[in-house]
Amino acid sequence: MAQLDVEEFLARFRARAQAVKERGIPPLEGEARQMFIQQAEKDFLDYSLVGNAAWSIEEGHLVLRIELV
Repeated sequence: MAQLDVEEFLARFRARAQAVKERGIPPLEGEARQMFIQQAEKDFLDYSLVGNAAWSIEEGHLVLRIELV
């Protein structure tokens, strides 16, 4: 099994969040456009939450702590 570099793992999530934030909206109209925007907002939230999590190893488990303030 490959060794997990947690800082690199979290950096990939931060990069994904930034990519979602910077990508344009394809030429969609109406409901499809709204669905695309809503999914992009969810993707950004998910990626940025994980990317900014504090982490630790506890009893052999990777624990991500996400501040919900």
